[in-house]
Amino acid sequence: MGSIDKRNRLDEEVFTYRVTKDNKVFISYMGRQVTSLAGKEADKFLSRISGVDFKTAQLAMAKVTGNFKRGNEKDSKRE
Repeated sequence: MGSIDKRNRLDEEVFTYRVTKDNKVFISYMGRQVTSLAGKEADKFLSRISGVDFKTAQLAMAKVTGNFKRGNEKDSKRE
């Protein structure tokens, strides 16, 4: 995993997830929701993430969210 996480960002808890009663999964990055999974995708994610260590879980969530940060995100503050 050394070549995947060169800046050691996955050592921190940057990704979190929560599961609803109807088995939907919401994945957040730094407290903001970035994606949601339902149905077979949610089941596949939950089976992949169960029983793995912290860093592997962070990597799995990073892969599921995809490349959502491109540098063109705007701040919520208006000037």
